[in-house]
Amino acid sequence: MAAARGCPPAGSGDRGLAELLLEFSRAQYRAKDGGGAAAAKVERIERRCLELFGRDYRYSVISNAHGEVCAHYPRHIVLLERDNAAGRDPFESTVQVGKLQDLINRSKMARCRGRFVCPVILYKGKHICRSATLAGWGELYGRTGYNYIFSGGSDDAWADAEDISEEDSALRNADSQLFDKVRGHDIKLLRYLSVRYICDLMVENKKVKFGLNVTSSEKVDKAQRYADFTLLSIPYPGCEFFKEYKDRDYTAEGLIFNWKQDYVDAPLSIPASVTQSLSIDWSEYQSWDLVQQTQNYLKLLISIINSDDDSGLLVHCISGWDRTPLFISLLRLSLWADGLIHASLEPSEILYLTVAYDWFLFGHMLVDRLNKGEEIFFFCFNFLKHITSEEFSALKSQRRKSLPPGFTLEEICMLKQRDRGSTTSLSSDFSLGMESSPGAAGSFTYEAVELMPAGAQAQAAWRKSCASSPQAVLWSRAQQSEDRLPSAGMVEVKSSSSSSSTHSDNFLRIGSSPLEVPRSRLVSASDRESRLEEVRSAFLASYSRTIGLKAVPPSPSGAIGGLLEQFVRGVGLRGSSTL
Repeated sequence: MAAARGCPPAGSGDRGLAELLLEFSRAQYRAKDGGGAAAAKVERIERRCLELFGRDYRYSVISNAHGEVCAHYPRHIVLLERDNAAGRDPFESTVQVGKLQDLINRSKMARCRGRFVCPVILYKGKHICRSATLAGWGELYGRTGYNYIFSGGSDDAWADAEDISEEDSALRNADSQLFDKVRGHDIKLLRYLSVRYICDLMVENKKVKFGLNVTSSEKVDKAQRYADFTLLSIPYPGCEFFKEYKDRDYTAEGLIFNWKQDYVDAPLSIPASVTQSLSIDWSEYQSWDLVQQTQNYLKLLISIINSDDDSGLLVHCISGWDRTPLFISLLRLSLWADGLIHASLEPSEILYLTVAYDWFLFGHMLVDRLNKGEEIFFFCFNFLKHITSEEFSALKSQRRKSLPPGFTLEEICMLKQRDRGSTTSLSSDFSLGMESSPGAAGSFTYEAVELMPAGAQAQAAWRKSCASSPQAVLWSRAQQSEDRLPSAGMVEVKSSSSSSSTHSDNFLRIGSSPLEVPRSRLVSASDRESRLEEVRSAFLASYSRTIGLKAVPPSPSGAIGGLLEQFVRGVGLRGSSTL
């Protein structure tokens, strides 16, 4: 099922985002609270999400109208089946919604608060999923006592509690059999979604409240039920730590988590096979500040989903509504900035989708977090300024795989422009093969080109002949001011230079030459940066007008200046620089 395309509905754009943020900041979304004054607003948000998903994907919906599947998951849980912009041979999910729903119903008790493994991003036919961690015995034996303990004893925990069924009571004397049954269903769901990699963001092996283990995790399952999966323990500070981020005037640089706290007992553990392509010293993780830690974890996730196998990925923390949406949202935005997913969405649209679906409809407790100053939600979108470079691009590894030894990407593009229209000038030294790109229309993945040089002498001769060539200069100018091809999947980048029109033939174009790349072009590092900066700027503008940042007392260092700068930038009164 896919939403029909057409004119943006009322409330879209900046106004729609502002309405969403206002609703988000008033109450936590709960699927089972279908009525009430806010119902119409929530329905508009849900319809808008379906419309945005339908722009680029064929999808089905799992109904959760009254929270019967999960109280804090969307009422319309989207299963992405096919990227319609992937070209002639698109990647397509093999998951059938009927079977998926049956597995979900059987497995949902396995995870904390019933927040089961749910696919949320489709990339190269792989499902990127989210969930909570594994439930402990306390929750499996009845959510009444568990919710009270886990919430810290808040009164409304009892209202959320579910009655203990007779079946659950009968299982109290059979711990092992219960875990075998429930976690067995969870494993079947993971396998059906082809998930191989499980990234656990918990800093604990088990969550402990008042001396009781209230949750568990795959890495400490005593029966080793998850041994066939690739388990990655990548401990990341919980939402409480982001109170320090707010108190430091929303500055993440230099903010280092205290790994010596008593409850922190989950060390970083990543199989060497997963980190081979990354130049990161993981043994230093306890010395990283919040910026470096988030950057390195994101690089890891991108490397995993960009691997050659067809395996999916699961990301989870404890409840799956703070750290989990942080990384799911960053992944969605990063892949979008590369033109690899949601290709037709504008910056304001992808921002709306990830705020609404990844955060609001999946139950992030923004009201509670704002009251406590735990501003992980704001951190997520302000952090986009730290992932604009090419090193965070999913295209980067594809370029490395496809570029011939001894040549850079720029040299290949210069070579192509120099020999435009000629099918014989390269025949003695090079052979060129092209295939349909799996990327979205409007992006150029480097797997589409295989250029094989004859040898070092040919490379050296070509470089020497091009050393003073005008094409070398034009390529440099093209990187800064090139105009985009008309494409639904690309955002137009304005340029102050007029060279984009004067030298419009100095970029990869559609043409009749055998050397022309099929209807696609690369997303350069500058494109990625501008796209992410547009998203961040739109977020800051709407956030400052609706929720706003909470000032901290002035300090001798003048830290309040950074806060004021955020507001100035957010309302568009000053251009971006280093904020």
